[in-house]
Amino acid sequence: MIAEMNPHSASIKHLSRDKHLGAFIKRHGPIEHRREHSMDAFQSLAEAIVYQQLSGKAAATILKRFVALFPKKKFPSPEDVLKIKVEKLRSTGLSGQKAAYLKDLAAKFKDGTINPKLFSKMSDAEIIEHVVAVKGIGEWTVHMFLMFTLARPDVLPTGDLGVQKGFQKLFGLKNKPSPKQMKKLAEGWTGHRTVACFYLWRLLDE
Repeated sequence: MIAEMNPHSASIKHLSRDKHLGAFIKRHGPIEHRREHSMDAFQSLAEAIVYQQLSGKAAATILKRFVALFPKKKFPSPEDVLKIKVEKLRSTGLSGQKAAYLKDLAAKFKDGTINPKLFSKMSDAEIIEHVVAVKGIGEWTVHMFLMFTLARPDVLPTGDLGVQKGFQKLFGLKNKPSPKQMKKLAEGWTGHRTVACFYLWRLLDE
């Protein structure tokens, strides 16, 4: 039985009727709620930049040092990041490139290129268009942001290796599918593709 308090209930109910995904959902049960409640948009994207191409442990260490540069804050604001010198940012272990990315992210928040107050009125595609304007942030990062920070219900990150492998396993494909193939296969999941991807990731654990 699907708990009424689970915010994914409607998606789980819909996907449970799917010819391919339904059996796995019935076997696995409801997926846990995965929204990052306490994290605002700037923090989420800044952390995504810090974590790029690093092991979790190394990135966590650098992130801790980065936040420690701003002792009076739980997490720095865009204005804080704009004021601090690049040399200070690099002293945390950040590369010069990532320091520049964080500066650009902060500038985009400051000048309104990225305005979280408008997100509720924007489509996923519009948010992607605005956020990829930041140096160092690509479509995959924005897809994760849409799924985990904004809790958008219909995100299909076709560039994610885990999602690709999940499709391959679920549908018994010889090779990893193309983005076009994934969109076609997921047509029946429209409106609920975020939760479908949660299950595809879980499927790989079996």
